[in-house]
Amino acid sequence: MPNNEKPIAARAKSKSKKKLSERSIGYFLIAPSLILILVIAIWPVFQSFYYSMFDLRLNNPSKSEAYVSYKVDLHTYLDNFPFLINALEEEAETASGKTKVELKEIQSNLERIDAELKKDNDLKARYDEVDEKLMVMKPISEELAVADIEKAVALQLEKTTNETTDRVRKLKSELENPDDAIGLSSSLSDSVITPNFIGLKHYKDNLADKRMWKAIQNTTIFTVISVFVELVIGLAIAILINKAFFGRGLVRATILIPWAIPTAVSALMWKYLYDGQNGIVAKVFEEIGLIDRMTDLLTSSNGAMFSVIFADVWKTTPYMALLLLAGLQTIPSSLYEAAAIDGASKWKQFVKITLPLLKSSILVALLFRTLDAFRVFDLVYVLTGGGPANSTETISILAYKVMFNQTNFGEGSALAVIVFVCVAVISIIYIKFLGRDLLNDK
Repeated sequence: MPNNEKPIAARAKSKSKKKLSERSIGYFLIAPSLILILVIAIWPVFQSFYYSMFDLRLNNPSKSEAYVSYKVDLHTYLDNFPFLINALEEEAETASGKTKVELKEIQSNLERIDAELKKDNDLKARYDEVDEKLMVMKPISEELAVADIEKAVALQLEKTTNETTDRVRKLKSELENPDDAIGLSSSLSDSVITPNFIGLKHYKDNLADKRMWKAIQNTTIFTVISVFVELVIGLAIAILINKAFFGRGLVRATILIPWAIPTAVSALMWKYLYDGQNGIVAKVFEEIGLIDRMTDLLTSSNGAMFSVIFADVWKTTPYMALLLLAGLQTIPSSLYEAAAIDGASKWKQFVKITLPLLKSSILVALLFRTLDAFRVFDLVYVLTGGGPANSTETISILAYKVMFNQTNFGEGSALAVIVFVCVAVISIIYIKFLGRDLLNDK
């Protein structure tokens, strides 16, 4: 007995090692793909989430980057500080009484905070280097110019520069060149860079923003209607071109033409067709009573949404038909022959054979088209721009406008993350409820 157990244990151990080796090889083979997915798909999401926690605004120099600590821009500081001191000295020379005393006091406060900056040896070294380069007009890198500074010193510098601007403005009527001093002191205050970390504030604001919820509503309406119509028409087309008839190859090629046209080009084409004065489609819709006036298609809320959905259905239905056609061709024709012999009608064959065996193809087609429709951007951007009155503004269009038109990269990144979350939720719902039996997911 012991002799038999020993070979069995050895074989089990060998089999386990072989299985482990095969698994390791499998992981090794898919590792490049996983790394590629991580770099191209996952990392940008994490980067967007990181930026969304900052008040990033490209139109504001002090918020153009993500800062978690107080800093001072020595380039801006030294571009204004010496000239401000000179301007105050010149004004003090010509002034008298209380005005002269106050100008001297303002100057003294600025020089005191300047001396405070130079107490830090590392900061003083960079201070002198930037000052020297400014004197000889050499370029200054941002890495050299922007330096860390203690919070207390930064707050004191900010307070002093703001007080300087306010006090000089009050003395404006008594100064010879007040605009110079006011401009220099205002610019000097820009040298203080405060942390722009705001945590989850962008998400909190967006979740309370009616415009964002309206954009999600528009996106959902567009997605549900367009995908449903494309599925119905695409399935009908797929069944049609799956049959053998004369010229089937030409018909298949012709059907794919709308899908092959770039989205921006097709959107521009439909924009001309919907034109309220010369649009052929607009004229036809008016003639058949679908709309009251030709201009309603692009100038009314319902008309604009209908126009976008109609154009998307025209363009993307061939893609849906192509995916479903691939599924139809995997169904053996013998099943239909056997059903026909048993007396099953065409509708019965469709319900009992076609739909069940086409379920996996329908799932894939619906998943791809739903995700694509929910992220729609170029079609809407070219056709309506999100108008009129934001009636066709999707969540992607809103994110684009906030990020690029308003240069608010923090909030725009938050909206991009929200789009990602919505897409992830849609994927989970499809796989969980529609593809459970297909993926053997318990």
